[in-house]
Amino acid sequence: MAGTQDRHERLLARAAEVVRIEAQTIAGLESRLDARFADAVERVVACTGLVVVTGVGKAGLVGQKISATLASTGTPSLFLHPTEAMHGDLGRIRDRDILLAVSNSGESAEVIALLGPARKLGASIVALTGETDSTLARHADCVLDIGRVQEACPMNLAPTASTSAMLALGDALAMVVLQERKFGREDYALFHPAGTLGRKLMKVREVMRKGDQVPIARSGAKIRDVVLVMNRTPGRPGAALIVDASGRLVGIFTHGDLSRLLERDRLDMEQLVDESMGRSPKSIGPEALVEEAMHLLREHRIDQIAVIDGDRRPLGLIDVQDVLDVRV
Repeated sequence: MAGTQDRHERLLARAAEVVRIEAQTIAGLESRLDARFADAVERVVACTGLVVVTGVGKAGLVGQKISATLASTGTPSLFLHPTEAMHGDLGRIRDRDILLAVSNSGESAEVIALLGPARKLGASIVALTGETDSTLARHADCVLDIGRVQEACPMNLAPTASTSAMLALGDALAMVVLQERKFGREDYALFHPAGTLGRKLMKVREVMRKGDQVPIARSGAKIRDVVLVMNRTPGRPGAALIVDASGRLVGIFTHGDLSRLLERDRLDMEQLVDESMGRSPKSIGPEALVEEAMHLLREHRIDQIAVIDGDRRPLGLIDVQDVLDVRV
C-alpha cells in the first residue's frame, strides 16, 4: 500500500510540475505583448480577405484551433496545410489575405517553402514564433513572439509549453480583434446557430407562433367561444390572448384557468371570459432574446407568453414547447 501511495504521489507531483511550467509560460506572455501585437491586431481588423493560418505538426494543430476561433468570432479564416498548399491549395490565398504562419522554431521547412509563393500572390505575412531571428520571422511583416520556451517535456523535445503559449497568444489576438470589431452576443449567435448559447441568443420573433397560430379572442366573449378559439388554433397552444376593442392585450385565458374552474365546480361555459382570465399576462417584445423568454417561463411557472408591439397589440405567442424545441 505504501509503495502504491508513493508512486501516486510521484505521478501527481510530475503532473503538477507540467501544469506549473505551462501556466508560468503563458503568464510570461503578458510581458512580451508590445507594439508588434498591436500591429498584428490592426492588420487583421483591416484585412478585407481571409486570415489564412498555416503550420505543420503540433503547431499546425494549434493553427487549426486559432483559425476556428477567428472564424467563429467574426474574422473570416481558414487553415491551409503547407504541404497541400504546394500541391495546388495555394490557390486559396489571395492578395487581400493575411498568412498567419505558426512555427515555434520558425524554421519548419514546409512553412518556409510557403512564404515565397504567398508573397508573390500579394498576401501579407504574420509570424507566430518563438525565434525572432528565424527565417520565418525575417520574412514576416509582423511577428508575434512567444519567446524561447522551456518545454514541460523532460527531454525539452515534445511541444508542450510552446504549443500552450501559441494557443494563448492566438486566443489573445482573436479576442482583441473581436473587441475591435465590436462583435457582440447576437453576432456570436449568428455563427453558432446549433450551439446551446446560439439557440438561447435567438430572437423571440424567430421562434414565436404568429398569424393563424395565435389564438385571439375579444374581451366580453363567452368562455365557450374562447375555448373553441383555443381548440381550433393550429398547434393548440392551450391559451388564448384576450384583447379589447382596440386590439390591445388585456388578458390571457389558459387551459389551466379552465381546469381550475372545473375543479371548483364553477365552470359555466356561458360566463364571460373577463371574469376568469388572467389580467396581468406576461408579455415580451419580438426583438427580445429567447433566453429572456426562457427566464420568464421559469420564473413565473407559466406555459405561454404573449408577444406584443409597443402599443400592446399581440404579434405572436411563445409556448413553452416552442422554447423546449429550440433547446433540443
